[in-house]
Amino acid sequence: MNFETFLALNQIFTIEEVRKALDLKATTSTLNNLLAYHLKRGHILRIRKGLYYTIPRGSKAETCPVDSYLIAAKMADDAVLAHHTALDYYGKLHSMRNDRLYLTSHKIGKSFTFRNVTYKGVSIPKELATSSDSEFGIQPIDRMGINIRITTLERTFVDVLDRPSLTGEWEEIWRSLESIEYFDLKKILDYTLLLKSATTCARVAFFLESHREALHVSEEFLQLFKPHIPKSPHYFDRKKKGPHQLIARWNLIVPKSLLQRIWEEPNGHF
Repeated sequence: MNFETFLALNQIFTIEEVRKALDLKATTSTLNNLLAYHLKRGHILRIRKGLYYTIPRGSKAETCPVDSYLIAAKMADDAVLAHHTALDYYGKLHSMRNDRLYLTSHKIGKSFTFRNVTYKGVSIPKELATSSDSEFGIQPIDRMGINIRITTLERTFVDVLDRPSLTGEWEEIWRSLESIEYFDLKKILDYTLLLKSATTCARVAFFLESHREALHVSEEFLQLFKPHIPKSPHYFDRKKKGPHQLIARWNLIVPKSLLQRIWEEPNGHF
């Protein structure tokens, strides 16, 4: 394979991917010269060290649109689009964001910004890091001919409730999750239990109970969460100010603003 053929097949690529595809030795200067030539000719765009984007013929590198999902998926060799980035990919995020999150098992470095989009690494949940189930709820997808990985809607749903600060305020979270019309409920239960967090389990159960008709959640299914919820009351969100109410069934102290859905009140934001 020559480099022109490689570019035709790869919208985004790392140096290691080029080296492997062209069978170049690690010590050769040929690759550096090749990249420098095509950068100068405007055939490729440097995203950051070791990561490049292919520019379609007839387009200018300075103004050619880039796909932020592809960039996020290439920020680490094991990157997985997750949390609000996965919601956004599925068209379920309520508000626009200018950052992309990706899961990785590698050490989390500083965030990286390219064309006003910030890319942030997020650690894999500690209960999964050394588990044989660390790939649970991760699926491959084809985007512009590139195979990338993303969390399923079920895993995304639980991950967002497990680490809500990564997505935003509860209004944003609630509205985003409510836009999802269907879940495989068993997968939600299985993944929730893998995280081994009583608070997360209670949050998931509380959301499902609150939307049981829309999501076709049976009482029998809700009972499966009971052995795993907190033994004593836990705050839904310790940082949330204002009045709270205990939801005894799930031992969850929930902000009244969430229970009352104050964002739906007339002039609620003014």
